[in-house]
Amino acid sequence: MIRRYVARSPFLLRRPDEPHCPFRRTRRPDGLRVDPEPRSGQLDRVRGGLTRSRSSAVTHEVFNQVPPLAGYDVADDAALLAGLDREGAGWAAAEVHELGRLAGTAEAQEWGRLANEHPPVLRTHDRYGHRIDEVEFHPAWHDLLRTAVAHGLHAAPWADGRPGAHVARAAKFYVWRVDAGHGCPISMTYAAVPALRHAPELAAHYEPLLTRTGYDPGLRAPLTKTALLAGMSMTEKQGGSDVRANTTRAEPGSDGSYRLTGHKWFTSAPMCDVFLTLAQAPGGLTCFLVPRVLPDGSRNPLRLMRLKDKLGNRSNASAELEYEGAVAWRVGAEGRGVRTIIEMVNMTRLDCVIGAAAGMRQGVTTAAHHAAHRSAFGAYLADQPLMRNVLADLAVESEAATLLMTRLAGAADRSVRGDAAETAFKRLALAVGKYWVCKRWPAHAAEALECLGGNGYVEESGMPRLFRESPLNGIWEGSGNVSALDVLRAMLKEPESVEVVLAELDAAAGADHRLDAAVAGVRAELADPADAELRARRVVERLALALQGSLLVRYGHPAVADAFCASRLAGDGGLAFGTLPPGTDLAAILAQVTPKLGG
Repeated sequence: MIRRYVARSPFLLRRPDEPHCPFRRTRRPDGLRVDPEPRSGQLDRVRGGLTRSRSSAVTHEVFNQVPPLAGYDVADDAALLAGLDREGAGWAAAEVHELGRLAGTAEAQEWGRLANEHPPVLRTHDRYGHRIDEVEFHPAWHDLLRTAVAHGLHAAPWADGRPGAHVARAAKFYVWRVDAGHGCPISMTYAAVPALRHAPELAAHYEPLLTRTGYDPGLRAPLTKTALLAGMSMTEKQGGSDVRANTTRAEPGSDGSYRLTGHKWFTSAPMCDVFLTLAQAPGGLTCFLVPRVLPDGSRNPLRLMRLKDKLGNRSNASAELEYEGAVAWRVGAEGRGVRTIIEMVNMTRLDCVIGAAAGMRQGVTTAAHHAAHRSAFGAYLADQPLMRNVLADLAVESEAATLLMTRLAGAADRSVRGDAAETAFKRLALAVGKYWVCKRWPAHAAEALECLGGNGYVEESGMPRLFRESPLNGIWEGSGNVSALDVLRAMLKEPESVEVVLAELDAAAGADHRLDAAVAGVRAELADPADAELRARRVVERLALALQGSLLVRYGHPAVADAFCASRLAGDGGLAFGTLPPGTDLAAILAQVTPKLGG
């Protein structure tokens, strides 16, 4: 006869005939306390009316599961660190490692998870019916932003006179990848400063607050706060990338300000303190600075109509808003709005490249970590030839993106300091990089997710969030066609930009015959004017691959450079990842991306 136990509390069991008095018990691993000598070594547990025998209480052991990818230095990235030094920011290596170690902690990763598990909530009115137009965020969102601002990922480089300041900022933006959503206001704040300088009197007041390494959330008059974040609001329903089709009106007032009336279709991070926006003034499309709160403390009538239910991260609020006579100040001359705000667009395009490169690194690192600890069919995945090919191919793509990203960051830094050749290089190469690196990320993210199999398809792995985010950078600040056509415009209007990019390719001449052949092909494409717009993507793709090849041959890991030239330039590879040719040094490539826990 099996002795029966009845639950007296969630953690205490007694027999039905037992008096209500204490007796000696022991605690099971699951927290239940039981008589230390049950008959026949058996126990029935009664939960929800179901009785189970002791032999079936534990159904299985958990094994062959991968340990959490936490407790490592995200900045342990040879391509990134070498680029940091090469582009003039080696002085920032210690802080990049500090932020990388923080990004690799379980705590920081939990901030990213919580900010996405608890998305922002729009509050249009307070309890009394007053219009407030506020967005509430989970505390983790503020932890993420506070950390990013403290490390100068926002506009801090504009107040730093050291050569390489923008490269250092790019490297920190790259390693702090625990959540993509909060990177949006960080990126826009960074990009707002050069555009704002078209209005020196405004810049004198706002730039010191935008560049300060402090985080001061909440809606108050901007010039009364200790620090500011900036956003931008350009696109409209009818226009999208065609901002010249904007219909928002700007009516000048007697005090030098304007009143804006119109509807903006996509405004990310609507809780920023100030926004750069475009509207039709009497003299044409013009750039304006719009504060959320007016100098007297009253709310500027920016009405948040709804938050977008969008693909990608959930942590960042992206709003549809209306200006109902919102007060604004002109930035730059009337009719020069696109030329003014393009300064902001170019800097956010750089962040698109940085973000995509960072996403690739995160994807291949996660996949390599999984493969190093997960076994199937009698061997670890990382030891199986086909999986090694896939991982190595992902690593090749990642390093190529990282090298291009650091080169572009270096060009941006030197351009800010007045280097004409680097300004010309950035004009063309940034559009090339924006097109290609962002275009490659979604395929890369999908393949990295697949390396985890079904485990990669569940939210807890973090891979679905990475995958959903991957198309964004290709769309933000101009989709693929816009970027490709921008390359054609740069070639036509600024032919010197073509010469400096070709000089960059020629710097590796003779180092690899496959690269030499690819560069010759690029020159032939550029020399052919026929059907230029029809061929734009083809031309930009080949130019991007040649540029990445040139950087890899000169600065990359030799095994990665060889694999890239073989598969991407010489065609000795397939269209999918995992098709590197035999003879590739897979071990050397994989050593670059497998994270070291406890670092």
